[in-house]
Amino acid sequence: MKILHVSPSFYPATFWGGPIFSTKAICDGIAAMPDFSLRVLTTDAAGLAVSDRVRRVPMGYPVHYAYRIAGHSVAPGVLWHLPAAVLWADVVHLTGTYSFATLPTLALARGLGRPVVWSPRGALQATQDWPDAPRKTAKRLFERAAQKLRPKGCVLHVTAAMEAAQSVARLPDIRTAVIPNCVSIPPLVGRIFRPGGALRLMYLGRLHPKKGIDQLIAAMDRLPDCVTLDIYGSGDAAYEATLRAAAAEYGTRIRFHGPVQNAAKTLAFARADLFVLPSHSENFGIVVAEALAHGLPVLTTTATPWRRLDLIGAGVCIDPLQDDLAGAIARLGAGDLAGMGAYGRDWMIRDFSPEVMVARFAALYRSLAADEPQMVQA
Repeated sequence: MKILHVSPSFYPATFWGGPIFSTKAICDGIAAMPDFSLRVLTTDAAGLAVSDRVRRVPMGYPVHYAYRIAGHSVAPGVLWHLPAAVLWADVVHLTGTYSFATLPTLALARGLGRPVVWSPRGALQATQDWPDAPRKTAKRLFERAAQKLRPKGCVLHVTAAMEAAQSVARLPDIRTAVIPNCVSIPPLVGRIFRPGGALRLMYLGRLHPKKGIDQLIAAMDRLPDCVTLDIYGSGDAAYEATLRAAAAEYGTRIRFHGPVQNAAKTLAFARADLFVLPSHSENFGIVVAEALAHGLPVLTTTATPWRRLDLIGAGVCIDPLQDDLAGAIARLGAGDLAGMGAYGRDWMIRDFSPEVMVARFAALYRSLAADEPQMVQA
């Protein structure tokens, strides 16, 4: 079976965080299966500036990086190669929502009779859920065009029931398939929680207002001096400057480190006692899964799809608008952090391994190619 992935960016464009790694994990797993052949059509975008271009690495399957000339994903080469690529495929997997290639891909798939798995990667949910989402009128027009252009055999891939409900509010009557993202399970390493009585908080991800980082910084005012916060990630320069200014009064209690990957990310998790993601909106939150896989307890919010944290015993979800963030940090930090971390890691191994995710996508592709979408919900 032939699978075409169309995406506005692709690994090693890690600037955009979790979705890049998840899309690569899908492609790696599917390409390794003997009855699948996979190709990727994307751009060479590696960051916000047009001059930011990926340094290509071998993938083990064909990846065409079209030359970006503007915006996030404007690359005429994608359109040049798209018709032949869609014609080649049995199933098209489209990633991204308000992107340069989204509408052409949907239209070509419809015209050529190809089913589509469409992964919006939280963009529809964010537009629906986040009051300050930009360009809402233009996005609504884009969505209406997508509704008219998408093929009958189009399934929206979402990572949680919360994302499904909010995405369908933007695209009524579209079918959905819920397949959570996966997380790589790192080797288990020994860690000492709360060394010397300290409590080391950690945030990792994009620096964006919807992530609630400003509230996390403000919460430090009501926590004792033994509590420190390490912030990993990058975002809009002006917003990052605002966060740094707010954190300045805390001196070395709050440290900004910029983006981290691979071994540096593993080391960052190893040096923390509690991962905090006080987000106002999250379609999945792959960093939560990464923290849990590293044996780190998590505090996040009910605006994320991680409410089972409490049930599993791996952390806690709080209401971002009503609950006391500082109080929740203090209570969780005084608990059995090692036990919570062990429960979370076991949960990731059981339900969120790459093998589980890839098997679900393979079943979805097969069912769409056979016009038997048993995994799909109306």
